[in-house]
Amino acid sequence: MPMTPAWEEPVGAVLDRFGLDDVTLIGISLGGGLAVRAAAYEPRVRRVVAVDVLDDFLECLLRRAAPGPGPVLRALLSARARSIVNGIGRAAARDPLAAWGLRQGMHVTGTADPYGFFRAARRFHTHGVSRLVTADVLLLAGTEDHYVPRHQLPRQAAALVRARSVTTRVFTREQQGRYHCQIGHLGSCLDTFLTWYESLGPRREGVGIA
Repeated sequence: MPMTPAWEEPVGAVLDRFGLDDVTLIGISLGGGLAVRAAAYEPRVRRVVAVDVLDDFLECLLRRAAPGPGPVLRALLSARARSIVNGIGRAAARDPLAAWGLRQGMHVTGTADPYGFFRAARRFHTHGVSRLVTADVLLLAGTEDHYVPRHQLPRQAAALVRARSVTTRVFTREQQGRYHCQIGHLGSCLDTFLTWYESLGPRREGVGIA
C-alpha cells in the first residue's frame, strides 16, 4: 500500500476504531508534516507536535540529493523530464545517505525510479492546509538539522493562522539537541513536550505518534 499524504485518513480510522475524540498527535521527522496535515482536516486532533517541523518534504529531499540544482530539478519535474531527473538521482545516489533515502522513498511511495519518487514527494507538504489547523501546536527544530532547513520552522508557524496556540522551540549545539529530531538530547525534547502539554490544562484522551 503506497504511503498517502492525506494523513487524516489513517488517523481518522484509528480514532474511529478506539472511539477517541480529544487527542494529541506527535509527528516525528516526516511525521511532523503529516501530523499538521492530519490536524487540518481531523478536528479530534486537539493538540499537535512536530518533531521536527517539516512543511515541505521535497525541499528536504533536494537539500540532500541535489542541493545545487534543486530549483532546476523542480522545473524538470514540472516538465516531466524523467530521464534527466533520473540522471540527477543516480548522481545523488553516490552519497550513501542519499542512496538509502531514494531506495526507501521509492519503496514507501510505490514508485519505480527517482523521478517517480520526487513527483510523489511533491504532494507531501502543508502549504495551503496549515491555515485550517485549529489545534494547539508545538513546533520543534534543531540548529544543525541535516534534513530540514531551519527556515521551515518560522514558515510553518506563520502559516498556522487559526491555531489555538503556536509554540516553537529551537535546540542549539549547547543544548545538545541540534540534530534532526533532537537526536543527542531526547530527554530535553521530551521535557519540552511535557511542559507544553501540561500548560494546556486538562484533557480527556491520550497521545498518538505518526
